Amino acid sequence: AMAEGPPRGRTPSPGPGGAPGPPSPRAAGAAAGSAGALSPPAAASKWVRLNVGGTYFVSTRQTLCREPKSFLCRLCCQEGPELGSDKDETGAYLIDRDPTYFGPILNYLRHGKLIINKELAEEGVLEEAEFYNIASLVRLVKERIRDNENRTSQGPVKHVYRVLQCQEEELTQMVSTMSDGWKFEQLISIGSSYNYGNEDQAEFLCVVSRELNNSTNGIVKEPSEKAKILQERGSRM
Repeated sequence: AMAEGPPRGRTPSPGPGGAPGPPSPRAAGAAAGSAGALSPPAAASKWVRLNVGGTYFVSTRQTLCREPKSFLCRLCCQEGPELGSDKDETGAYLIDRDPTYFGPILNYLRHGKLIINKELAEEGVLEEAEFYNIASLVRLVKERIRDNENRTSQGPVKHVYRVLQCQEEELTQMVSTMSDGWKFEQLISIGSSYNYGNEDQAEFLCVVSRELNNSTNGIVKEPSEKAKILQERGSRM
C-alpha cells in the first residue's frame, strides 16, 4: 500500500534532530507586520523636544534650523561632538537657560515676527537672542529698545491753547493766516454785542492750539509777524 502524506491543514512534523520546518507564508507575513508596528514612524524624527531650564518645548527641526548659524540649528540639525549637549530621560535636549524668554525666541523662528508680552523685559529677550546667536532677531530687539527709549525721553505731548475774539468778517482772514503750528480747535458764537446802523456785528471766540514739541524748556516760540498782527487785531481779552 502507498504511504499517505501528512493530513492537510496540520503543522508539518519537525525535521531531523527536532528542528522545526520552514514557517508558512502566512506566519511570516504576520511576524513582519508585528515588527513593523513596533518600529517608530519616519515622520516622528522631524519633531524635537527641548528642556530649557526645566520647561519643555516641542518644535520641528525645520523651525529650529531657520537660522543656519544659530545654536539651535547646530544642536538639532548639525549634532556633533563639538556641542556635547546632554539629554534627559525623555530624550529632550538639555539647555541651561531661562525658559521665560525662550517663548519669543521660538515664535520668531516660527513666523519671523517679534512678539513680546508686556510683562517681559526686552533686555531679557535680547540676552537670549544673543546667546542663541540669532543675528536678525538681535537687530529687531535692539531697534525696539531704541524706539521705546526715544518715546520715553520725549514724554507726553503737551499743547498750549489761545482764545481769539473776532468779528464775523474777520473769520476768513484769521483761519487763512494761521501758521507756525497753530491749529484751529473750536469756534464759539457770543452773539451781537453792538450795532452799526441797521446791521448786527456778530462776535466769535476762536480757540486755537499748538504742540509744545517745538518749544525750548517749555516756552512756546513766538509766532510770525503775520500771526502777531492777526492776534493783536482779533484779541480783545
